[in-house]
Amino acid sequence: MRPLLSFLLLACLPIIGVQAQWKWINPFECEYPVVQNQGWTEEIGKTYNRLPPRAEEKVREPVWNLSRASAGLALHFYTNATEIKVRYTVSDPISLPHMPATGVSGVDLYSIDSDGSWHWYSGGYPSGDTIQCHYKNIGKDKYHDLGYEFRLYLPLYNHVNWLEVGIPDSASLTWIPKSPEKPILLYGTSIAQGACASRPGMAWSTIVQRSLGYPLINLGFSGNGRLEKEVLDLIDEVDARLYILDCLPNLTGESEEEVTRRVVAAVRQIRANHSAPILLVEHAGYNDASANPKRENDYLRMNRGSREAFELLQAEGIPGIHYLSHEEIGMPADAWTDTVHPSDWGMHTQAEAVERKIREILHIPDGSIETTRPVTQRREPHNYEWQRRHRDILALNREVPPRRVIIGNSITHFWGGEPEGPSKRGTKSWEQFMRPAGFRNLGFGWDRIENVLWRVYHDELEGYEAEEIVLMIGTNNEGISTDDEIVEGMRVLLSAIRLRQPQAKLKVIGILPRRDREEWVERINSRIRQVAEEAGCLFRDPGTNLLSKEGKIDESLFSDGLHPNEEGYSRIVEEIAR
Repeated sequence: MRPLLSFLLLACLPIIGVQAQWKWINPFECEYPVVQNQGWTEEIGKTYNRLPPRAEEKVREPVWNLSRASAGLALHFYTNATEIKVRYTVSDPISLPHMPATGVSGVDLYSIDSDGSWHWYSGGYPSGDTIQCHYKNIGKDKYHDLGYEFRLYLPLYNHVNWLEVGIPDSASLTWIPKSPEKPILLYGTSIAQGACASRPGMAWSTIVQRSLGYPLINLGFSGNGRLEKEVLDLIDEVDARLYILDCLPNLTGESEEEVTRRVVAAVRQIRANHSAPILLVEHAGYNDASANPKRENDYLRMNRGSREAFELLQAEGIPGIHYLSHEEIGMPADAWTDTVHPSDWGMHTQAEAVERKIREILHIPDGSIETTRPVTQRREPHNYEWQRRHRDILALNREVPPRRVIIGNSITHFWGGEPEGPSKRGTKSWEQFMRPAGFRNLGFGWDRIENVLWRVYHDELEGYEAEEIVLMIGTNNEGISTDDEIVEGMRVLLSAIRLRQPQAKLKVIGILPRRDREEWVERINSRIRQVAEEAGCLFRDPGTNLLSKEGKIDESLFSDGLHPNEEGYSRIVEEIAR
């Protein structure tokens, strides 16, 4: 028996070893809230619900039951793991007759690399009492070994009881706190909830959320998005940057006049307490409407009622009401799954139409070249976390509104001031000139023009009126973007800043000279000057004070041929601060 026992023990060792290689992390064990795109987080607590517990006594039972589905919710985290596992259980059936299990009960994993590009991963199919996903071959970021930022989107049509993320023992994971930015709030039907997307990331609202980067609270209730006062009372508690009402597909049993009444009442209720824009979305139609007169009449009647409401609200002079028509959505005939619910093609079609309208409403255009397409970055997390600095700036701006701000890259970030950076290379000149002038440091190491554009779109210039804004950006686009792209990016960025701070004096600082690129800096600065002056901005070029008589950088004024040292900052500060 002893040899047999030894054999069995040895046979078990590899299995035990494999199990011991993984550690499992529950997001609800984190000391701060981490569920993204969720309203009423403090009340909801450690559940993946979409309405607070008190709503159970206020809304109809079907609405409450549907609110327990995790549609639109997500978990964001950093990890350097090269493979990730997720395990969880759900309360309801895994699939529906018209919708795959991957959409009803699956989770969806994306990563964002250090240049802001998105990547999707396949982790298997939902099955069993405990659903398990395994994401392999994640790869490595080109800038560092600290991994990617990940977004895990939760099931669209099921309630998550519990969930854990697994990573190898050798890896680390950090949860990203819930976003402090104002959300977009969507109130709608099964289509808004996500039927019939093939997976959570393909719901049209989630596509919009990923593209814009704002939190988006999904209050889509399958068959029950009816513009009800009880739900609107809850919505009224949310301070959103935009409210989207997309309930017409669940009102087809009502008369045209009743649709008008409900839309008008809903808008008036929200507008009584909120000044944020409200977007009314028409019924997208049915793919069999051309062959089914009743279907056609249903959606046309809904849209006539909605249009009448919009015109009445406009006639009343209620501001900030916007409209997305059936024609603007433009759903193709083959973009439905079951004549009612969009396929992934339909979801993309609706997402693109809604996104175009939102960008118009919120003044956040997305250009055709890289420098005009706002993105995040995470190129040096060993030095500082980009998203954390963004959150710190938003919090500091709310607590102590700045008189002046200076926006830039590491040359600004590592100068001095608050929020503090990982190093300070020009403390003396900052304390002597910049602090008395009331400057807040909005510099982010390794930022490019497109990264600053994202930050401007995401509220770093909101909530206060600055006397002056100083912009010094562009050096990190050298070698990445063409001169034309840099110039056009600056043009778009200056327009975005001016729109948000129309009273501020806007000063553009030329790109500082850098080793072996002095001629390029001189050439691009002449073009930046032209763009700045066309935009009505001041232009200053203090970098000429860092050059030798031969037109090369004075190495004694730099720490590395790019960043000024204390003496270098002292040579440029007066022209920037005065």
